[in-house]
Amino acid sequence: MGAYILRRLLLIIPTLLGILIVNFALTQFVPGGPIEQIMARIEGEGDAFKNIAGGGDAGQSQDAGGEGGYLGARGLPPEKLAALEVQMGFARLVCADGYDGTPNPTDCEKQQISAPERFLIMLGNYARFDFGSSFFNPTKTVVDLVLEKMPVSITLGLWSTLLAYLISIPLGIRKAVHHGSAFDAWTSAAIIAAYAIPSFLVAILLLVLFAGGSYWQIFPLSGLVSDGFASMSPMEKALDYLWHIVLPVAAYTIASFATLTLLTKNSFLDEITKQYVMTARAKGLTEGRVLYGHVFRNAMLIVIAGFPALFLGVFMGGSILIETVFSLDGLGRMGYEAAVNRDYPIIFGTLYVFGLISLLVGILSDLMYVFVDPRIDFEKRAG
Repeated sequence: MGAYILRRLLLIIPTLLGILIVNFALTQFVPGGPIEQIMARIEGEGDAFKNIAGGGDAGQSQDAGGEGGYLGARGLPPEKLAALEVQMGFARLVCADGYDGTPNPTDCEKQQISAPERFLIMLGNYARFDFGSSFFNPTKTVVDLVLEKMPVSITLGLWSTLLAYLISIPLGIRKAVHHGSAFDAWTSAAIIAAYAIPSFLVAILLLVLFAGGSYWQIFPLSGLVSDGFASMSPMEKALDYLWHIVLPVAAYTIASFATLTLLTKNSFLDEITKQYVMTARAKGLTEGRVLYGHVFRNAMLIVIAGFPALFLGVFMGGSILIETVFSLDGLGRMGYEAAVNRDYPIIFGTLYVFGLISLLVGILSDLMYVFVDPRIDFEKRAG
């Protein structure tokens, strides 16, 4: 098993490299880069640009736009545009010998950095886990932003995954035992209906029904905690936290447990028809002993071993609309806004981190298979 894990770890490097190359190449063909986004933002906003590019005060910004105008109306002056390109890594300043570091040097010229060179610079930084800062929030690094948004995504991912397993496994087993019955038929219809409804529509329906829409005001409308959360006792904090996550977790779970339920049912149905189950029944074992003493471990192999991947899927990608509906500031919403704004440090930084985590979780899933069923040997299969 050690050799197999080592091979999988070594494959992480070329896989990550391929992911970054493909996505970096795609961004070179997407119209509207980050500088274009900033220029669009400052149209009609006067000196708002100074917070991004580190420009001067309001009066200086107005002067830059020309007499009687302002920066947004006149566009970016060349020196501001050059400062932005240098700040965002699209260009560098090449200065003559003796440059003393004074602002706006006359003895420096801007030199564009080619896309391949920018990619190599990015790889060198990422190898040190240096992901830089956001183009539009340069006071915070990408790592700081991810850590700031992570509690929301962990909340949705962990609770939704646990709840899906707690519902799906017992329900799937019962459907397998009563296959073809009225219970199996109406639960299948309910599961398919829940799966067919988009999660954001479920979220809106829950808000209308239980968060002060047209019916009951039971749960909060938005946010992860209440005002004054810091001053609450530990018990009050726990209850307030649970009170806030009921609706978003329910909205996500309703639309996510269908596949897991049907997978559990089909796994049990496949095992129940095997010879060892008929032998166990012929020996006089009770149905419960047959199901949970013999069938369960074999049937649950795929379901249990897939837990890390399922959690990671919910954690990383599926919560954008849920976070938007419930006004939760998580990783999904941050990633969407970064893609819209062409905030490349956030896009590539999160892509690198999540890609690395996904590959490590793949190895963890294989280890889970071996833990659930020690008969599995990936080294022999690879050989």
